[in-house]
Amino acid sequence: MKAKQETIVQWINEGKTALGIELGSTRIKAVLIGADHSPIAAGNHDWENRLTDGVWTYTLEDIWTGLREAYQKLAEDVKVRYGQVFTRPGAIGISAMMHGYMVFDREGKLLVPFRTWRNTMTMEASKKLTELFQYPVPQRWSIAHLYQAILKDEPHVPQIDYMITLEGYVHWKLTGQKVLGMGDVAGMFPADIHTHDFNQAMVNQFDALIADKHYPWKLRDILPKALVAGEDAGVLSEEGARLLDPTGTLEAGIPLCPPEGDAGTGMTATNSVRVRTGNVSAGTSVFAMVVLEHELKKVHPEIDLVTTPSGDLVGMVHCNNCTSDLNAWVGLFGEFAQMMGMEVATEHLFGALYQKAMEGEADCGGLLAYNYFSGEHITGLEEGRPLFVRHPEHPFSLANFMRTHLYTSLGALKTGLDILFQEEEVKLDMLLGHGGLFKTKGVGQKILAAAAGVPVTVMETAGEGGAWGCALLAAYRLWKKDAESLGDYLENKVFAEKQGRLTEEPDSEAAAGFAAFMKRYHAGLSIERAAVEALKG
Repeated sequence: MKAKQETIVQWINEGKTALGIELGSTRIKAVLIGADHSPIAAGNHDWENRLTDGVWTYTLEDIWTGLREAYQKLAEDVKVRYGQVFTRPGAIGISAMMHGYMVFDREGKLLVPFRTWRNTMTMEASKKLTELFQYPVPQRWSIAHLYQAILKDEPHVPQIDYMITLEGYVHWKLTGQKVLGMGDVAGMFPADIHTHDFNQAMVNQFDALIADKHYPWKLRDILPKALVAGEDAGVLSEEGARLLDPTGTLEAGIPLCPPEGDAGTGMTATNSVRVRTGNVSAGTSVFAMVVLEHELKKVHPEIDLVTTPSGDLVGMVHCNNCTSDLNAWVGLFGEFAQMMGMEVATEHLFGALYQKAMEGEADCGGLLAYNYFSGEHITGLEEGRPLFVRHPEHPFSLANFMRTHLYTSLGALKTGLDILFQEEEVKLDMLLGHGGLFKTKGVGQKILAAAAGVPVTVMETAGEGGAWGCALLAAYRLWKKDAESLGDYLENKVFAEKQGRLTEEPDSEAAAGFAAFMKRYHAGLSIERAAVEALKG
């Protein structure tokens, strides 16, 4: 039940709110929640990464312009809805895309452009570190980027004073604290789930590996401090308040929770931080997080081992590509509709085309597509080319076409999930879905249930995604009891009523159809590789 207007006004005035800000791949979103953990205001800013000199990046100006606009829109939303000047939330949380590479010198100068998770230029480093540690080190991880720079003798490496991910960078500038939440600590470098820190034995191995370089730093010198959910991560400084809100309205002194990656906020937003739970976040990229009962039997380069915000072991299947190509096709249909004189709301366009897909044949009628805007490590591609192909005799209909693009958006993900479920025999009670793929009721979750073979639940808050999850982490930092775990806090205080849940069980016909599609998907990867080779530049 929505809180009454006067109750929300009281929460705002008394600081009984929590603010979550997440820098996603295509949108920076700010969500303010009240004392009942429900969203009461929001703001956003759309942005896009840019390919500069072969590197996927965002500039520092992109980051701060986007943050300010998202925050300002949220403050305006508070003013319009409740007639209040927004001066201070009770707590703040910062989240962003995990992994990547941001390195700074002693003066705080960025040494090279931000290298995002989307870059697949670190294959050599990834393979060598995986072999050294006997632990999967994906190309996206900060340590893979660092070691690749070392292998290439990049001149900036000796000058490094601090290496951090995007949300850790923003948190540092807002608070002065060089810290990072455990979920993305494990996205920078292998983590120790017992000490809730970077794995010291592997830190020692890395230092020995590069000892002959005689750099003026050891690895620990340039890493952030690891924190688990609920710990003190500093307060908003005067300088930080002005960075976020140049108008001077936002007050300093507000406590912040440990900054977390989008995987951690996704687990929080879907109440999937306990063992045998999992979630799938599906937007520009897609990843599945499965909280494990035990360590995996062997090293799988396709599976990341990360942690929940509280430090429990998680098997993560991360894929660079999900809805970008799907969105492009929907945009093309929207352009056609506009040309024909029809004004169709974007939300209605997506909904109509997604629902049409469900009329298609279970195996998509033999059609095939690849959604690779960028490379995909799970299928061994360093670059990508969006591609659609069909045999002339295959039934070419709008329903089959749209179903194909929904299937392929989860194709790489299913490849990784099959390793967990079939090879490692991981058991899972339920997957929870969130992100843009699940906004059209029933469609995305039916497709995911067919792909994963387990029930898929989507909550009414699915569209809020990680920004809401980040706000929940800020609320946990503010309102938790002394010994209250994050899992208990979420179960008992956030999701206790369990309202607004929609669950789809796996459909046997759809599952068989998805399996048939995946046979084509893997058989056709040579077509994708040929497209990459043929379409250079």
